Amino acid sequence: MTWRALALKALTFTTLAIGAAAVLTGCVSSSRVAKTEADHPPIGQFVDVEGRKVHYVQDGTGPHVVLLHGAGGNLKDFTFDLMGRLTEDYTVTVFDRPGHGYTDHVPQLDPGFFTTEGDSPQDQAAMLRAAAAQIGIESPVVAGHSFGGIVAMAWANHGLDVDAPENAAAVVSFAGVSMPWPGDLDTYYTFNSGVFGGRVVIPVLTSLATDKGVAETVTGIFAPDPMPAGYVAHISADLILRPASFRANVRQVNSSRPHVVEMAKRYPELTLPIEVIHGTADTTVPITVHPMELRKIVPSVNLVPLEGTGHMPHLVVPEAAVDAINRAASRAGLR
Repeated sequence: MTWRALALKALTFTTLAIGAAAVLTGCVSSSRVAKTEADHPPIGQFVDVEGRKVHYVQDGTGPHVVLLHGAGGNLKDFTFDLMGRLTEDYTVTVFDRPGHGYTDHVPQLDPGFFTTEGDSPQDQAAMLRAAAAQIGIESPVVAGHSFGGIVAMAWANHGLDVDAPENAAAVVSFAGVSMPWPGDLDTYYTFNSGVFGGRVVIPVLTSLATDKGVAETVTGIFAPDPMPAGYVAHISADLILRPASFRANVRQVNSSRPHVVEMAKRYPELTLPIEVIHGTADTTVPITVHPMELRKIVPSVNLVPLEGTGHMPHLVVPEAAVDAINRAASRAGLR
């Protein structure tokens, strides 16, 4: 047998092995997804945007506040603590961002087998603005954590071109992405955003994930701060382990930078109040790369550095998050 024949034979067996593993893990994933969704059903209501569903929870009275969660999260990140601190003074709406929790992908994206793009920040903002309009949200303070921060900035940018009731009156960023970052993302994102990584590797990763591993990952996101007791259980962390949600998350992060570059070109046109709280020890979204650069081109940015705090300031220092929303609302004339 020639070396070419041996190579072809080895390739054939490898392909068959990968295919068999994909089928097996697909069956395991389907079973796990069904159990996850039975154990963690939607807790809010739905609104339809161009045939896609948007999941939200709304409570409270007063001026409107919209809360947008970060990468790999869902709206329960805010129902854990912050929402309850705000509902006495504000009508608070928390959304599952597109592709996360129980919200569908944006209408512009076809999540087919060969798709590698993620829901762009601009399209996410457009979808959530449309949902906000349907449920009567007007002149909101739009607050976002981490990746939710760039969606909040996209929400504000939309207001530069459209005079609509749902335009943001102010933006609040909790360790939010806002500016283009130098260099490339980790291989974890680039590989798992591809067709092979997304369709073969991600189902394996999610099917092998353990409760201990999830807890350790979330603990690492909070570092150097402690994770609040009960947080992982409350946020239904298993929802991100559904392969479709996992793919959506890595693809959104991986494909976001060109969109952020385009968004930043219009930031100097923004005049609405922007309040930022950001930990100086945040290594996920560094303060030097994002808000410190943002305030150089947007005079309305008020940055409050939180010394020694990491990537989850709205949970570690919730009083600072409430103060930021109050300042934004006051600056916007909402209170």
